[in-house]
Amino acid sequence: MTRFDVIVVGAGAAGLMAAGQAAATGAKTLLLEKMDQPGRKIFITGKFRCNLTNTAPIPEFIDHFGKTGRFLRQAFHRYFSDDLLAFFHAQGVPTITERGGRVFPQSGQSKDVVQALERWCRSQKVTIRTYSPVDALITTAGQIQGVRTPDQEYQTQAVIVTTGGSSYPGTGSTGDGYTLARKVGHTIIPIHPSLVPLVTIGETAQRLQGLSLRNVAVTLWLDEKKTEQKFGEMLFTHFGVSGPIILTLSRAAVAGLRANQNVAVSIDLKPALDEQKLDSRLIRDLNANGKKQFQTFLKGLLPQKMIPVCVDLVQIPEEKLCHQVTAKERKKLRHWLKNFRLEIGDHRSFRHAIVTAGGISTKEISPKTMESKLVSGLYFAGEVIDIDADTGGFNLQAAFSTGWLAGKSAAEKVI
Repeated sequence: MTRFDVIVVGAGAAGLMAAGQAAATGAKTLLLEKMDQPGRKIFITGKFRCNLTNTAPIPEFIDHFGKTGRFLRQAFHRYFSDDLLAFFHAQGVPTITERGGRVFPQSGQSKDVVQALERWCRSQKVTIRTYSPVDALITTAGQIQGVRTPDQEYQTQAVIVTTGGSSYPGTGSTGDGYTLARKVGHTIIPIHPSLVPLVTIGETAQRLQGLSLRNVAVTLWLDEKKTEQKFGEMLFTHFGVSGPIILTLSRAAVAGLRANQNVAVSIDLKPALDEQKLDSRLIRDLNANGKKQFQTFLKGLLPQKMIPVCVDLVQIPEEKLCHQVTAKERKKLRHWLKNFRLEIGDHRSFRHAIVTAGGISTKEISPKTMESKLVSGLYFAGEVIDIDADTGGFNLQAAFSTGWLAGKSAAEKVI
């Protein structure tokens, strides 16, 4: 049986950081990855650009994680965005900050992040073994003793599970960590896709497939109650809606669907204008284009692809002349422009989700060290824990912070 001081299971963002930090602290470290290479999921994050972190302060960061955000407070105070950026700069990966405080590698290439992490781990003498899925954690009397793969067993006093969630299973995130943790007594909060595209009812979204809207405001409704609103960009697809603001709203939308609530989104296509100002503009423009047909008039208001949909939904004949549009019809158009509503019937699967909601209960993990409260020498980091945030670099920072803390804590315990 081969022996190491620390064994890390899963070579994603949390795993690479945990392994490198454990080795840098002085532990003989093994990193086991079941796929053919480390960092498969990092490659696809941020549309292959890798949104590393966000410039928001810690209190705001924690708010983005909802009810389990407080669990991350100590990890963030130990290792946060400024530490992470200093690390990547030292590894030859300069960064840029974009709208909303989102931080990316200056090259715009996620591969630079993966290569820097792997290069750093190897420089710290981490042993990396791919094609090495872990079948079981070996414990005795509440103490970790090692791990088992299909080929062999490894002996250790510290194991860090960083296997990720169940989102994007093609990258290797297939929920293995939940099984490992459950078998040694941990509670798994039921998982579901988060930051996931939404499936709409009817054919309206499909008619708009491929159309991207910028600078719109989208409101989420649960049982006819307005819950939250986001401003930015969205996309219509062959199944429904996606894009940054839809993915952010999806966290609450999926929860609503799971609770059998009626879920809908309404799109404000003219958020810069209130109802009164929009009505004044419509009156002015309809009068100025009195002899033009209604469908021609709409070209000044909407993308071309939306015009047939608008005509059908507001039920104003497309050939009607602008000076013939009644006050009642104008009111209907104004309401639609401010409240284009789509009913949500479902969400896409884990295969299309950016992160997983749910996971190993935070109540059973020490926030000071990331060590299990049930099994001595067992640590967890990253998405396998019941922590998830909306888009903007928050989830990756949590993976790096918890990975750093778990790696350092595990190494300090065994050496």
